[in-house]
Amino acid sequence: MLRLFAALAVPDEIGEALARRQQGLPGARWRPLEALHITLRFFGEVREDMADDLDLALGGVAGRPMELELAGVGAFGEGEDIHAVWAGVADNAELRQLAARCESAARRSGLKAETRAYRPHVTLAYLRRPDPDRVAVWIQGHNLLKSPPFTVDRFGLYSSWQTSEGSRYRLEREYSLR
Repeated sequence: MLRLFAALAVPDEIGEALARRQQGLPGARWRPLEALHITLRFFGEVREDMADDLDLALGGVAGRPMELELAGVGAFGEGEDIHAVWAGVADNAELRQLAARCESAARRSGLKAETRAYRPHVTLAYLRRPDPDRVAVWIQGHNLLKSPPFTVDRFGLYSSWQTSEGSRYRLEREYSLR
């Protein structure tokens, strides 16, 4: 079984600006630069034969280069159940369409439909039982985040596995948006 997801890589210059914000939350497991991405569709544990079908389906996903911007920050969870802080992605119709096409590719490959609404973001840190007041202060301090526009002309199929330092990712396949 492979743990897979489709995502857009964050350009280094955008990631470096995000890395400068990765402080001020005790116990946060800040994501390294190479792990910063915008998930299009998390597929989860996939059998290898289904992964091959998924690769073929994703290879047929049509799209074109798009400009994206990061805007704002937030957290997933509430109170003591807050488990991550993230940078948001400004609303973009082409991005939503690409995510929908990745969802369709997953279904054509035999994977179950995603039930959660698509909410594009870049996970900056994972948290374990943080002080909600400290998270609120961090969000207030970074909420005006706005990146310069950046162009995305490809997306990838990534594998993920757990290590003692957290999740690690590897680009398995890349698909052009031209």
